[in-house]
Amino acid sequence: MRSDDQSGFLARTIAAEDGLKLYVRDYAGDDDATRTRPPIFCLPGLTRNSRDFHQLALLLSQDSTAPRRVITLDARGRGASQWDADKSHYSLIVEAQDVLTVCAALGMQQAIFVGTSRGGLVLHVLAASRPDVLKAVILNDIGPILEKIGLADIRDYLNRDKKPANWSEAIEILRENHGSAFTALDEGDWQDMARAIYAFRDGTPVADYDPAIAAQMQALDLEAPIPDLWPQFQGFQDIPLMVIRGENSKLLTQTTTYEMADRHPGMTVKSARGQGHAPILHLGDIPDAIRHFISGL
Repeated sequence: MRSDDQSGFLARTIAAEDGLKLYVRDYAGDDDATRTRPPIFCLPGLTRNSRDFHQLALLLSQDSTAPRRVITLDARGRGASQWDADKSHYSLIVEAQDVLTVCAALGMQQAIFVGTSRGGLVLHVLAASRPDVLKAVILNDIGPILEKIGLADIRDYLNRDKKPANWSEAIEILRENHGSAFTALDEGDWQDMARAIYAFRDGTPVADYDPAIAAQMQALDLEAPIPDLWPQFQGFQDIPLMVIRGENSKLLTQTTTYEMADRHPGMTVKSARGQGHAPILHLGDIPDAIRHFISGL
């Protein structure tokens, strides 16, 4: 990344309830300046990991006026967390419990949560089951209704499963999959995305997650009805809520965003211009919008 993605944080390993090892990055956790403010806890998307949030975490943890402790998590089977031998554990319920386990291990009774895509679905589960841990919530391009066209896009690029032989091919594959939706990205941004998604193994870039996670999505039957999460969304009712929507997103529509705002009248909405699903949060004016949203918390 344009900033060194191996510094600026303390790497921690925390055991989940079933003993599986979870990898956590803790930014400014030992800084006295952050202790009077609620921490921020970032949850990545389906096949993504904590590196997606690295540059945002640096911006927020090193803010000159109001620094925050930032926690980023590799969900089980992603990034540096262990792969699960029981593939049925790659579920929203188990992943929500993992979040609670990490909070307890770090002594965090409440946090401001940022959930990208699947991470935001995990937050819907927590809103219904443990809203007390949610000081505030930022949903990144996710809501109670998942559009089939957006799910099909995710399924299709996972099904293509192109394997790059080198770094240039990795970047080209990302451009091929996402270029039409992410018109705001420059060359450096594509390189950053590649470093967040791929890990080097034996000198070759490989997707940094258990293939069983992608297999769940690849097997998705889009002819079957997809249940909505409006009952779970009601759990956000008394919690400060911000929704960031990619301008070109197919998963979260403008119509759904409007309905979310109708059901949560205090909700803040931010459009990520020139981005699709899911927006990169350290780009453009998004960090300033996040700082403004959390400023009174």
